[in-house]
Amino acid sequence: MSESWIKRMLPRGLYGRAALILLVPVVTTQLVVSVVFIQRHFEDVTGQMTNALVLELAYLGRLVDGAPNIARAEARALAVGRPLDLDVALPGKPIVGERRRFYDLSGKTVTATLREGLPGFRGIDLATDTSMVWVGLQTRYGPMEVAFKRRRVSASNPHQLLVLMVFTSVLMTVIAYLFLRNQLRPIKRLARAAEAFGKGRSYPYKLAGATEVRAAGRAFLDMRQRIERQIEQRTMMLSGVSHDLRTPLTRLRLELSMIEESPETRAMLRDLDEMEQMIDTFLDFARAEALDDPVACDPAELLERVAARARDGGGDVRLGPLVRDQRAMLRPLAVERALQNLVSNALRYGQMAELGMEIGPASVIYTVEDDGPGIPEDKRETALQPFQRLDAARNQDKGTGVGLGLAIASDIAHKHGGELRLGVSEAHGGLRAELVLAR
Repeated sequence: MSESWIKRMLPRGLYGRAALILLVPVVTTQLVVSVVFIQRHFEDVTGQMTNALVLELAYLGRLVDGAPNIARAEARALAVGRPLDLDVALPGKPIVGERRRFYDLSGKTVTATLREGLPGFRGIDLATDTSMVWVGLQTRYGPMEVAFKRRRVSASNPHQLLVLMVFTSVLMTVIAYLFLRNQLRPIKRLARAAEAFGKGRSYPYKLAGATEVRAAGRAFLDMRQRIERQIEQRTMMLSGVSHDLRTPLTRLRLELSMIEESPETRAMLRDLDEMEQMIDTFLDFARAEALDDPVACDPAELLERVAARARDGGGDVRLGPLVRDQRAMLRPLAVERALQNLVSNALRYGQMAELGMEIGPASVIYTVEDDGPGIPEDKRETALQPFQRLDAARNQDKGTGVGLGLAIASDIAHKHGGELRLGVSEAHGGLRAELVLAR
């Protein structure tokens, strides 16, 4: 429970965590050194210096109290105070209590030491002038005011060490932050390149940074080259296989066309049509990796073209409200292919399809809804996998397929940094497919 709370409080970004690692030791050291310094300097040193002054003030008080009259007492006070660098006024202005500024930490120690060492102590003024101290003493001949330099009871400029420590720490923190930013910049470039490659884009990346970062970047470049080579080889292999299969299929079709038409020949022709459709679908799935480049386009125009193409084929396709005059970085051909698969899937298992679109600050969301039987929630994840045909959930009498339509759409969504979500259409009761694409 405590570990979870700590994790929620810690920063998530690399900059924040690195700054935390850098600042926590510095701040801790500052606090420890400051506390020790204040205790040693403001309490011990100030107490020792004030005790020395207490002896002088006590001696001065005894001389004044031992004088036979006030004139003699005043003469003694002036005679003793001048060589001791004390300004004495007898009788003087009564000083009662303690007056000091809130940040005057050593003043508290001075007051406590004087009160403890001088029986006639009545008050002290440390606030009127920070360079002077006024002490009120009660004598036989009335109140006596004694003034002296503040440096006699406190070390001069005690804050210099603290200021120097803080300034040095801030300077070193800034230097460390600049150095850390230079070290993190290659990591951020590597992250951008990996993210772009995950979306099917080739982001230029150059090895830079520390040895470990260069090793990670080199491993990423090697991995990217291997994946690109594998995709190219797969596409070429499937293209070659499809080309080799089309030749005997065409020959079989010609041979069947020369035979007298019969139920058997019609069934064989249907099988040939299904085989050609399967080959075309396989090629579409293989070419999903090699799509067009991202360009700035209008998402609404893409949806309108898909709807118009489906209507030309006789489908009942309806368009909802569209957000126009917006631009997004998309792959037009790939997005149209994904939407066509979703629309074809909707019309295959339903009577109509309703298309919609929403544009957010970071994503474009296309929706395709139908009035078909839908897909049960426990089988939606399986439906997005290649070569999965959910006969129990979808009516196969409506058409044929090889289970790649949703897989291709999902793969295209992932290449755009998004996803394909399946749900239930509240308006029509069928399947609701949301194609989420990052802008």
